[in-house]
Amino acid sequence: MSAFTGLIPCIISGGSGSRLWPVSRQNMPKPFIRMRDGQSLLQKTFVRASSLPDVSCVVTVTNRDLLFRSLDEYRSVNRGKLDLDLLLEPFGRNTAVAIAVAALHVREHWGDEAQLLILPADHLILDQNAFATAVGKARSLAEAGYLTTFGIQPDKPETGFGYIEQGPALKEGFEVARFVEKPNLVTAQAYVDSGDYLWNAGMFCFRADTLLQELTLHAPEVLSAAQACLEQGMTLDNKHCRQRELDADSLARAPDVSIDVALMERSERVAVVPCDLGWSDIGSWDALRQLTPSDAAGNQVNGEAILHDVSNCYIDSPKRVLGAVGVSDLIIVDTPDALLVADASRTQDVRHIVTELKRLGHSAYSLHRTVTRPWGTYTVLEESSRFKIKRIMVKPKESLSLQMHHHRSEHWIVVSGAALITNGDQEILLNSNESTYIPAGHKHRLTNPGIIDLVMIEVQSGEYLGEDDIVRFEDIYGRAPVQVKP
Repeated sequence: MSAFTGLIPCIISGGSGSRLWPVSRQNMPKPFIRMRDGQSLLQKTFVRASSLPDVSCVVTVTNRDLLFRSLDEYRSVNRGKLDLDLLLEPFGRNTAVAIAVAALHVREHWGDEAQLLILPADHLILDQNAFATAVGKARSLAEAGYLTTFGIQPDKPETGFGYIEQGPALKEGFEVARFVEKPNLVTAQAYVDSGDYLWNAGMFCFRADTLLQELTLHAPEVLSAAQACLEQGMTLDNKHCRQRELDADSLARAPDVSIDVALMERSERVAVVPCDLGWSDIGSWDALRQLTPSDAAGNQVNGEAILHDVSNCYIDSPKRVLGAVGVSDLIIVDTPDALLVADASRTQDVRHIVTELKRLGHSAYSLHRTVTRPWGTYTVLEESSRFKIKRIMVKPKESLSLQMHHHRSEHWIVVSGAALITNGDQEILLNSNESTYIPAGHKHRLTNPGIIDLVMIEVQSGEYLGEDDIVRFEDIYGRAPVQVKP
């Protein structure tokens, strides 16, 4: 049997996207932000990777909580054409261990000679042809034994990116002389003027055996932790994908370090392919606005806005009419539960808002008003200390867990569709305009047996209404604790 020499794209999908708050949040980070054409950054990354030759499977490393949202994103652009492997982290641990885990997984299933293409899920690339050409060059360097990275040709002095200094020329690129951390403006300008420096795009291509050999030499603690994560974790093959859950204890012991620091800056086998891809890391609202056409006054508007004497503002308000008078150089982003107003020159500082929300324990740092679950979504319509009203949507043939709440009771009213409800020892079928009552302490489950979305209103009442007041007994998505028989 001949060795596999194809390409396995590995999408690294995570992060908090704190600089794009309030649209990006911990439970819906930057890869899920939608561009003006309706596709998310994650979908665009998948399409870009799957369009390359010799690709039959895409591997994704992501957070366990983002599994079902990721599968939903892939479903509409993959249409069953490619196999999907998902490596699931219980929490983020930087890129070194994530890439090491991906390489071990690829070697296990495709062999030493398989090539990995590491792609961040939250970058935008506008020129697919230039991307494919750059990948072809990177694959040639990877086959020659290099850890290959992609360097973006800089068009301005950028202080928010790391840089790569080009060394001696190779057939398809250059050896890397050194990696440079984010410079000040004067240094960045000198880098651009010299023509010897490239922006570090955080994309890589290498053979599985080359990466693992270099990790053994330069970062053995990363490699051993990655091996333990897989060996102690769980594997599940189902009709949707092959998923491997990494062991939490082993991941907690892994060095929290980037692949650049752990390996690329140490290895002597690193090459770079210079490229001009129409690339953006979408790292701030300022970066996002650069992709949006302006009106005559320099404003960029998404949604309905009434402006008077307004200039050079970025306004994103898709749900409500926004009025602005006599302002300039602002970023205004409106969502159903949070509003951002920022000086356009300080968009990198938005992350400080997220840090403070997290310190205060405010849910707006992690959740939107509409929250995605494996079975559908729920939207909090109104709440106080004693009641909460939700709109719940359950997709066809999907089901919530069999569960119980200690501190709250619930009224369910079906708006559209059909609901199969377990309530204590009873099982009932409700249709539109019918309702039921779930007392506190009762086991209950909600299932959509139909072929259209089930929409219902839930009214909670009780002393405590937190989302953590839930005891799961059974769950088709693996969220209930495993019961071990004596």
